[in-house]
Amino acid sequence: MPSPWLLDPEVTFLNHGSFGSCPEPVHEHQAALRRELERAPVRFFLGELEPRLDAARASLGALIGAAPSDLVFVPNASFAVNSVLASLRLSEGDEVVVTDHGYAACNYAAERWTKERGARVVSARIPFPIRSPSEVTEAVVGALGPRTKLVLVDHVTSPTGLVLPIESIVREVEARGVPVLVDGAHAPGMLPLDLGKLDATYYTGNLHKWVCAPKGAAFLHVRRAAQPDVMPVVTSHGYGSKREDRSRYQLEFDWLGTLDPTAFLSVPFAIETVRGLHPDGIDGVMRENRALALSARALLAERLGVGLPAPDEMIGSLATLPLPDAALGATFGPFGDALKEELATKYRIEVPVFPWPAYPKRLIRVSAQRYNRIEDYARLADALDEILRPRSA
Repeated sequence: MPSPWLLDPEVTFLNHGSFGSCPEPVHEHQAALRRELERAPVRFFLGELEPRLDAARASLGALIGAAPSDLVFVPNASFAVNSVLASLRLSEGDEVVVTDHGYAACNYAAERWTKERGARVVSARIPFPIRSPSEVTEAVVGALGPRTKLVLVDHVTSPTGLVLPIESIVREVEARGVPVLVDGAHAPGMLPLDLGKLDATYYTGNLHKWVCAPKGAAFLHVRRAAQPDVMPVVTSHGYGSKREDRSRYQLEFDWLGTLDPTAFLSVPFAIETVRGLHPDGIDGVMRENRALALSARALLAERLGVGLPAPDEMIGSLATLPLPDAALGATFGPFGDALKEELATKYRIEVPVFPWPAYPKRLIRVSAQRYNRIEDYARLADALDEILRPRSA
């Protein structure tokens, strides 16, 4: 059976976490939708798009435990985070809490929108290495103050690959009257989700990563009572709509001007495609990916001679490790970290290597997806040993 992945077979690809990979059947499905759109664009946009979005929402809602009426599609999680932050009623002296493990673009967004209103960002310091998920909840709750108006926290951290205890964070923070915005960019398709049970005020997730939808597919889930106060950062015709047959929340987010909606409409097909990658469906994909990530992490830690920086329970399909002291002298070429470039150009291994301000050593992060095998990580370990051994001699 031919591989459904469009990845270059000459490259050992260990970086599904950054941008995902769209399987060829999903790519072809989107292409067919684009052709359909171009044959009759007016009919497609004005007569057919809304019910098709509703159908896609229903399919997504079944996957993530969400009522379709609480979901809107957005181009990416960063768009959703900016929309929520822009909608906050902030005054001078108010605070938004983020974490030092947060995705840089979203922490930057928090800085921008607070600064414009005279508010400020407070960063909760999460340990790394870390011993227990409870340390995360304690750090976030400890950063709250009397002027905290929002907590922005990742479900799965991008730099450190940690699955944070979102359930306890949401419970503890919202019990104190502070809404939580969960940046779940990596979570859909990596972790089981039940957003109705979680009941965070806001939750956003990307679908181009572990759900393997086309680039440009993401969602925002907002608790019903908070929906009237949330507007997209793009103002379009939904703002002035007089319709009463659906919420203003969906009217505004469903029409952001003319854009290609086929990524959104491909989500149900992407979900079915991922289900077909394992006999046990998406649950099987998540289980096998996590098992492979844990095995890869153990193999690399042993070969590099470094400790595991987090317990197994905080690992999903991503795993980050510190590089040994031989890699401390970071150098940078025209495309970023020189070690990453060498791995990509000389060894044909695609994997993120990066400095992280909250930790003194460079980090390396691996992903596990159905196209990966344990031999891929052994090959990475061999390459790192070959590169770093002369530096430690």
